[in-house]
Amino acid sequence: MTLTAEEWTAMLLSLKVAAVAVTFSLPLGLVVAWLLSRKEFWGKSLLNGLVHLPLILPPVVTGYLLLITFGRRGAVGAFLEETFGLVFSFRWTGAALAAAVMGFPLLVRSIRLSLDAVDRKLEAAAATLGAPPPYVFFTVTLPLILPGIAAGVILAFAKAMGEFGATITFVSNIPGETQTLASAIYTYTQVPGGDLAAMRLTVISIVLSLGALIASEFLSRRIAARVGAA
Repeated sequence: MTLTAEEWTAMLLSLKVAAVAVTFSLPLGLVVAWLLSRKEFWGKSLLNGLVHLPLILPPVVTGYLLLITFGRRGAVGAFLEETFGLVFSFRWTGAALAAAVMGFPLLVRSIRLSLDAVDRKLEAAAATLGAPPPYVFFTVTLPLILPGIAAGVILAFAKAMGEFGATITFVSNIPGETQTLASAIYTYTQVPGGDLAAMRLTVISIVLSLGALIASEFLSRRIAARVGAA
């Protein structure tokens, strides 16, 4: 199966967008998951709802909210452009932002479930020996939740690879700049004679998604086995 230059560009851009989205959302995902799992505070239910909102909202709505917030005329977008020269709308960086937002709930949920499953007695034992909270987290908690982190990262990556609605609404469908696999498939289905190219990219998308799910399960089991043997 030979891909054209445009198809290679769309696939490589999708990988780039997904990698950047997951890389930058992981630290925030860890913090949010820890807050939701370990802390009680006013507005916790609201935070939990906001985190999971992209899962239930139509992706087009999420994309539109990103556009009016991070677009060049949006409050946040205008500030970022004037202060840091950072532009999201109609740029690949915006595609990464949209992908991060759509995959964030899966990342947070996976990490939170792992945190909920950690035996608090292990953390308490380390604390009674005089270990400060950050040391307890990095030496006790973090190794125990690595399977959940790995699963969340890969699921968020797979979600980012297949994101379409929020991305095309926020950054459009510009070849070489914002045209990812999903938007390229859509484009090819709309032009005469594009069925073969759409099918090629569809097969690639299926293979990448299945590969991510299999890798998630494999890594989770391997890490869990190592942690259990430690």
